[in-house]
Amino acid sequence: HLNKKKLEDLNFFEISHNEIPDIISYSKSKNWLYLIEAVHSSGPISELKLMELKKLTQNCSADIIFITAFLNKTTFRKFVSEIAWETEVWIADDPDHIIHFDGEKFLGPYQ
Repeated sequence: HLNKKKLEDLNFFEISHNEIPDIISYSKSKNWLYLIEAVHSSGPISELKLMELKKLTQNCSADIIFITAFLNKTTFRKFVSEIAWETEVWIADDPDHIIHFDGEKFLGPYQ
């Protein structure tokens, strides 16, 4: 289901079939918009794809989280060198974990 009205309220870009991520999800409590690409359908969020998505979403009022989804670690290993910094990776075989390609944003000890 695509709630175009909500996306318009967030100043999300006009959606075309070629540009739309595989999954768009919104957290109202955090005002976060999750743009999720399934690697098997359109490849990972590369530096080029990230630049394109950032340009398209520059007026969006929600904070945006870019995620590439993989079925398993084997597939992840095939694409790891193409994944852009400042994005996230989710692997279906380990659904409780996220891999952060963010540098110092999450650097620190586990408590």
